[in-house]
Amino acid sequence: MRRTSGFAAVLTLVATSLVGCGGSDDKAAGGGAPLRIGYQRFGGLSLVKARHDAPGVTWSLFESGPALTEAIKAGAIDVGQTGEAPPIFAAAARTPFRIAAVGAPSPKSEAVLVKRSRGFRSFADLKGKTIALNKGSNVHWLLVRLLQANRMTLSDVNVKYLKPAEGRPAFDNDQVDAWIIWDPYFALAERDDVQILADATGVADNREYILVAQEAADKKTEQIKSFLATYERTTAWGIANPDERAEVLSPELKIDEATTKRALARAAQPVAPLTGEIGAELQGIADGFTELELIPGKVQVDKLVDTRFTGAAQ
Repeated sequence: MRRTSGFAAVLTLVATSLVGCGGSDDKAAGGGAPLRIGYQRFGGLSLVKARHDAPGVTWSLFESGPALTEAIKAGAIDVGQTGEAPPIFAAAARTPFRIAAVGAPSPKSEAVLVKRSRGFRSFADLKGKTIALNKGSNVHWLLVRLLQANRMTLSDVNVKYLKPAEGRPAFDNDQVDAWIIWDPYFALAERDDVQILADATGVADNREYILVAQEAADKKTEQIKSFLATYERTTAWGIANPDERAEVLSPELKIDEATTKRALARAAQPVAPLTGEIGAELQGIADGFTELELIPGKVQVDKLVDTRFTGAAQ
């Protein structure tokens, strides 16, 4: 019961947040327009917010990466955090943004969930079945890679695109056969009758990306560098202090501490070097989506790694 209540609380918080108009800490010293930060519950930026480590910024909550990149496109936020697929779909939609920081791989923090009673033994058993996921999110790429690994194609499964708020009840009520989801929704859905059929280990890196609107990258360069340095310090503190991290984030997430700690053990990763290899990795994912005609034509995402911010979060 506590986990279900926690999930409902997360969704309530998402639904009541104001995109581009989130609460802010104190005004930035020295004046000037504050950075507008878009974050997702449980991502690396949520710890910065929970600890009040970045006074002078405003915060806007988003349920998923695709919604966040839409806000970047609309000019509602300057900085945002997503998984690996949203930047590609954003680039395909001609959203003006740059990649300013990246996290280390976190493959165990996204997974394919099924009911134990269904008797599925492997992902291959989902052939002909209905799989729910959020379109354009990190789990979309996980589906593609798992299909490839099992010599299957998109035509072998029935994909139902559902946001997390829709996916959980569909999964609970057996309206879908499997649900591909990320933490903390993943952790909140774990029960005795739920089986982890597969995670991203060996098939997808599942990194966290920090995206910056092009205009902000040009006009707020130093503010963004300062914020990224804070993000790195806070992330490092969380890695070094897992118990304290869960204690800080649990009330922010409105999720019980034990569930928060379990999900963080999978999901929280240190900042990784922002190199050309990151761009090449993301380009490979983009080319995969293009080949499957999930995005309209080829997009060039490897050039979006912004060297102005290389090392800013390290």
